[in-house]
Amino acid sequence: METTTKPSHIGRKISRIRELRGIKQETLAQELGVSQQTVSRIETSETVEEDILAKVAKILGVTTEAIKNFSDEAVFNYFNNFSDNSINQGPIGAHNTCNFNPLDKLMEALEENKKLYERLLDSEREKNELLRQKLRKD
Repeated sequence: METTTKPSHIGRKISRIRELRGIKQETLAQELGVSQQTVSRIETSETVEEDILAKVAKILGVTTEAIKNFSDEAVFNYFNNFSDNSINQGPIGAHNTCNFNPLDKLMEALEENKKLYERLLDSEREKNELLRQKLRKD
């Protein structure tokens, strides 16, 4: 009996990790120094060049191996096991359980991203106002 393995679609994995990290295509594109359309093409590509993969991994805060080995099933299993362990352990608990809630960490990261975006937006508004003032003087 022959078993076939499903080809690894690196672009789709990049897209899923980016979404889980709360990063928009536009933001990733800006960090990479490319257009949003280029990021879209990367995310629809089955393979990605190693140098591009390394840059994307760094921006997403993961390793290239994490991208290559990423699977939705593993993420769902992790959260299901985390939830099952916390419910089924009783008052004693297990010795190798997480001491933090990954969803809380994800929400913290999302809030941090929001704050950074707001600061960037404020900075751009200030810059625009300075440019308007300069134009009025001229």
